[in-house]
Amino acid sequence: MIKLIGVLIIVIGFILKLDTIAVVVIAGLSTGLVSGLSFNEVVEILGKAFVENRYMSIFIISLPLIGLLERYGLKERAAYLIGKIKSATVGKLTSMYLAIRALSAAANIRIGGHVQFIRPLILPMAKGAAENKYGKLDEEDEEHIKGLEAAVENYGNFFAQNVFPGAGGVLLIVGSLKELNYKVEALDVAKASIPVAIIIVIIGSIQFFYYDKKFNHKYKNVIKEKNSLKS
Repeated sequence: MIKLIGVLIIVIGFILKLDTIAVVVIAGLSTGLVSGLSFNEVVEILGKAFVENRYMSIFIISLPLIGLLERYGLKERAAYLIGKIKSATVGKLTSMYLAIRALSAAANIRIGGHVQFIRPLILPMAKGAAENKYGKLDEEDEEHIKGLEAAVENYGNFFAQNVFPGAGGVLLIVGSLKELNYKVEALDVAKASIPVAIIIVIIGSIQFFYYDKKFNHKYKNVIKEKNSLKS
């Protein structure tokens, strides 16, 4: 039981909102030491795991580029362009991105990401569509839109990625089940994941269009005023 101390350390560290990397490293060291490994052996295991999975941090290379794009007006241009499309709404834009994101995840094409795609591009476009239709939004609604755009990335990526037979999640499921003597192939898991991907696109779109109706009701006076000016 003492060998599970690492799990306890991680739970406590996350509850106290301590530094994530420090918590994980301390949990790994503690688990290794109570399991009878020497300090050098534990450090060697951690180092080997880092080197073998260093490609996971490759996204850091994209951060300077994203910073430069934002510095020179990417967010503003995205909001301006979407504002020119009169029929664009938060619900329509977000639902369209959900479908695209789910399809790309199913094909194992990485086009998204909160840092690389949502924050500099999709979020400004959604806010631009809302401000074009409703004018200045209050702080609460801006936070709602931020939450929706963060959610759409999670929906599309998490629930559709296992449609690809070679995805890491699929291989993990197959490997775990085979260890338990269940005969499962990657293609079987991928087929079973298709309905889940379709369902999340439908449910997610319902949620996003609900907020369109909510905003329409809240800002109905603004919409009426704009319509009267056009006429």
